[in-house]
Amino acid sequence: MNKVITSLLSLGVACSAALAANGAISAVKVSDKLDGISAESPLWAKAKYTTVTLYPQTAVHMNDKKANEANAADKAKNAQVAALYNGKTLAINVKWADGTKDVQGAYSSDTYSDGFALQFAGATKKSGPLPYIGMGSDGRPVVVHLQKATASVYEPNGNKDVSTQINRNQTNLFGKDLADYDAKVASLAKTDYERSFVGEGFRSLTEIKDGSSASAAAMVYSSNGWSGTVSRPLKDAYVNSSGTVPVAIAVWDGSKMGRNGLKNLSSWVAVNLEGMKPDAKIVGEIAEEAKGDAAKGKEALAANGCAGCHQVTAADAPSFMAPSLQNVGGYSTVAYLRESILKPSAVVVPGYNRNAHSNTPWYTIEKGKRVSTMTDYSFLDKNTVNDIVAYLKTLKAEVE
Repeated sequence: MNKVITSLLSLGVACSAALAANGAISAVKVSDKLDGISAESPLWAKAKYTTVTLYPQTAVHMNDKKANEANAADKAKNAQVAALYNGKTLAINVKWADGTKDVQGAYSSDTYSDGFALQFAGATKKSGPLPYIGMGSDGRPVVVHLQKATASVYEPNGNKDVSTQINRNQTNLFGKDLADYDAKVASLAKTDYERSFVGEGFRSLTEIKDGSSASAAAMVYSSNGWSGTVSRPLKDAYVNSSGTVPVAIAVWDGSKMGRNGLKNLSSWVAVNLEGMKPDAKIVGEIAEEAKGDAAKGKEALAANGCAGCHQVTAADAPSFMAPSLQNVGGYSTVAYLRESILKPSAVVVPGYNRNAHSNTPWYTIEKGKRVSTMTDYSFLDKNTVNDIVAYLKTLKAEVE
């Protein structure tokens, strides 16, 4: 029923009761400096950890048999998330279990790394619905901070020193001189893969390279899994946060060939800044619960032919005409699902599914704009829409 990657989030109904919704994270206020805080900092002992569930991303079937097999039985995983802020900087710590430490190889094209990303809703001139998770929406940008686990990679760092750019075996050095050479090369190596992006819709995700993002991210592995941190200003050229900060979380598992469309991700999570008044509109949209009857919604979904284009559950045959809905209830808000049913053309992914037949494109071009081929279901009565949304919210994997 819902096009997971083609529809715009709509504005949820805010209510005072939603301010105490489960899953909201309380950012504890501290006076300490938080710029570049490490995952092992003792400051995290002051934080309050909240469980956030991350669901397998299953919207599109990958053209990679090995990766599909490795992820066929994926379950949701819980992460422990905490936040600190000092009035200027917000720091978020994410802990998740991972039995293997997977690092991107420096000289390999077939290895995949563990990693994580935090997404923030970007600043806008006027309030409105939260943007699409992952890429943002027209007029509603997102900022994504990505951190990957990578091996040490030699970099001359632009210093034009060719003396250290040759293999150690090609030098005339031995003993201590060779050890000194190795140490010099190691000092020029980069081990940190950190990137920041800004996006306002599909195909608009752009890396921030001009220094206008003062963020810092890092990952630390232990026997229990990964702990990752991101620290960034509450207000800069991209984000203007006050009261409540909407955040979405994603993690990648390199042992399962995680990349792009293969990851676990959350829906929007509200991070409330301690001592400040929460933003009722944002918290209400994130915390809104489905009001319909899921059993009736399942019947309505079938009656309206949604399974003709969408794979609804893992037991159904894959469909290449529209995104799979297997975990849509896990990483989607009620507002997003409702908007997708009523206005399927609000956001349309550019580029056809290469696996789809040419007679079944996802959209057409009308007056220069992409128009979804999904039926506009705005003719449905309110109760039926609520029922369908309630059913869609049940579509989510069990937690491992």
